[in-house]
Amino acid sequence: MEYDVETLLGMTQEQLDDLFKASPAGDIPDGEAEGTAIIAPGTRYSEIIAKVVNHFAWQGKVFDGKKGLLKNRISLFGIEAIVAKVYKDASWLDGKECIVLDYSDTSIVASRIRDEIRLIGPGFYLGKVYWDNDRLIDFCLKF
Repeated sequence: MEYDVETLLGMTQEQLDDLFKASPAGDIPDGEAEGTAIIAPGTRYSEIIAKVVNHFAWQGKVFDGKKGLLKNRISLFGIEAIVAKVYKDASWLDGKECIVLDYSDTSIVASRIRDEIRLIGPGFYLGKVYWDNDRLIDFCLKF
């Protein structure tokens, strides 16, 4: 099945988790990705929340695959800030390999955040966000 942002926003949390578990880590990406926050998945509010977050807070990520780093594009102006280390490791969700976006040593603001992503289609990644060990939200990245 081919996935797009609209499909992911309409999925339940269980369906998103199952898709993540069934997907490979893929290669560490390089370049700019458009991001979509997936909050309240499978509800009528998910798309509205995603649009608000995308407009005012977070637009995506810019990866430097060679350096193993990324910057988030944030604010109304798409400022590149909040750096993370990027590497492969075991997922906290299922123990299988994923790509980790680790803010613990690179950001004061996001030092307690860990993202995990897996490839769900060509240039398309599904992600999980953790605060300490607690899951917060999902997101997707389209390159």
